[in-house]
Amino acid sequence: MSTETPAYDALSATYTRLHRLGHLQSIASWDQAANMPPKGNEARAAAMSEMAALLHRLRTDPAMQAQITRAAGEPLSLLQQANLREIRRDWLASNALPESLVQRQSMATARCEHAWRAQRSANDWAGFLENFRPVLALAREEAALLSDETGLSRYDALMDRFEPGMTSARLRQIFGDVRQWLPALIRRVLDKQSGEPVIQPVGPFAVEAQRHLCERTMRLLGFDFEAGRLDVSTHPFCGGVPEDVRMTTRFREDNFLSSLMGTIHETGHGRYEQNLPRGLVGQPVGQARSMALHESQSLSFEMQLGSHPGFVAHLAPMLAEAFGAQAAFEPQNLQRLLTRVTAGTIRVDADEVTYAAHVILRYEIERPLIEGEIEAEDIPARWDAAMMELLGVDTRGNFRDGPLQDVHWPSGMFGYFPCYSLGAMYSAQWFAAMRRSMPDLDTRIAAGDLGAVFDWLRDKVWSQASLWQTDELTMRASGEVLNPAHFRAHLEQRYLG
Repeated sequence: MSTETPAYDALSATYTRLHRLGHLQSIASWDQAANMPPKGNEARAAAMSEMAALLHRLRTDPAMQAQITRAAGEPLSLLQQANLREIRRDWLASNALPESLVQRQSMATARCEHAWRAQRSANDWAGFLENFRPVLALAREEAALLSDETGLSRYDALMDRFEPGMTSARLRQIFGDVRQWLPALIRRVLDKQSGEPVIQPVGPFAVEAQRHLCERTMRLLGFDFEAGRLDVSTHPFCGGVPEDVRMTTRFREDNFLSSLMGTIHETGHGRYEQNLPRGLVGQPVGQARSMALHESQSLSFEMQLGSHPGFVAHLAPMLAEAFGAQAAFEPQNLQRLLTRVTAGTIRVDADEVTYAAHVILRYEIERPLIEGEIEAEDIPARWDAAMMELLGVDTRGNFRDGPLQDVHWPSGMFGYFPCYSLGAMYSAQWFAAMRRSMPDLDTRIAAGDLGAVFDWLRDKVWSQASLWQTDELTMRASGEVLNPAHFRAHLEQRYLG
């Protein structure tokens, strides 16, 4: 039997080219957020729009349809079959969207995101709406086209870009369950912690000292600076490509913990990217499986490991070296600082107990927004009501720390927010599985043996890339599909145990 795979090889070559062009697009996008001067935005938006159109043209080349059909009949390995599955999925989604829509979206989101940076600072909701309405209209147009192609609801069709296989029906069950027990848990934790005094660090904390501390912590967590770097942006993110990971954070002289924990979070993303199978870079099967699994890595680093008392004991002397000795940096106090629960307004600064409430709030706004059940003008009232219901926080009139606080909506990233809480659930499940296979895991972390965590993640998640669909990967890694009970058990053990 012939083992030639000419159609598959042609597809593989196309996706290698797409990756290389996407590499340039990624670095230009990072530069837009981290370095580009304001007057460069219109030209950059036009260039990014042109690149988006070019990539879309390559993805929708009519020749690919016949190549996909022929490749399915070729003698492919298990890995090649998985790659073909992902290529077909990408091809179908791309062909559902006309090039003109892709180009208009790129321009609209670039303008909206750029203006949002100033509008957020100015608490300018009315100004934001002018740029946001076109972004929403185009997202709805995209959702309708993808829905027609996939048979999913409009919101589910957008969410499927980030979290393949996840549906609103499944989310309603998962988030509905969390809604039942989370408010009571928050109250119990707040009551318990009210009797536990905590010493606040005394600043200011020099930005250069913070940067040095962040980079030192990244090295402790295994980040490869030969294949990545840390910069500053309005909203922390991890971008670039596996060969060149670009992470950003933001510094405040009155609060070093925000930049430090944000950096630890992004390091989880970065290590996932840096440890994807090198031989598969450029192919869809070599990419991270989903954004919830990506968030599971960042939250494994930030919450499961970064707030672990054993890790905190190693972090404490590093803080004293960076900023000078303080009582606040004693391990027990530092642990209390990192696990202090506060019902606040800002998602990225939220503790892991209240964080799910922030995500549920956004999901419960963006789903009906995309489905056309509410309009952009309805967002603030919905936001204020949900913040009061879930967290008891009054956000009326505070758009800056309300619906303007995230970059996702101005960037057109509808359907992404659920991935954050799903990621927290996956990360709790990963560590539950680790403890079953390594009963001494907590002792090893306390002894500074972080390699035990990294080796497990590399073996079970990073090296698997997109070989398996999400439920199958989760089953192979932990013995079951996503089970939110592990998340609740983790919170109760850490905060009430």
